[in-house]
Amino acid sequence: QVQLVESGGGSVHTGGSLRLSCTHSGANYRDYSVGWFRQAPGEEREGIAMVDKYGGSRYRDSAKGRFTISRDNAKNTLYLEMNSLNPEDTAMYYCAAARGWTNSLVQGDYTYWGQGTQVTVSS
Repeated sequence: QVQLVESGGGSVHTGGSLRLSCTHSGANYRDYSVGWFRQAPGEEREGIAMVDKYGGSRYRDSAKGRFTISRDNAKNTLYLEMNSLNPEDTAMYYCAAARGWTNSLVQGDYTYWGQGTQVTVSS
C-alpha cells in the first residue's frame, strides 16, 4: 500500500518562496511517476508539475520559470521548490503517484494521493 505525506506548506507574502516535500512509503519508488497538484476553494484540482519514472519533467505554464520539481529516489521523496509566489498560488497542494510511466498533469491518471498541504500567499 502506497502512502504519500506532504509537508512544507505555510503562509508567505507575495514574492516569497516555499519548498514542499512528499514522502512515499512502500517499495519501488523508482517505478512511479509523481506529480504535484493544487486545488483552490471552488476550483478544480489542477496539475502543476510532474516528473516521470525516468526523471523527465513537465510543468503547467503558470509554473514554468517559478517552480522546480525534483525527486530523490534514495529518500523516496518528491520536492516542489516554489519561488515568486503570488496570491493566485494560494491553494491546497497535493502530491500524487502513478505506477509506471506517465507525463500527464491530469488527476485521473494518478492512483495515489496525499492529504495535502496548505499554501497561502498574501499581498
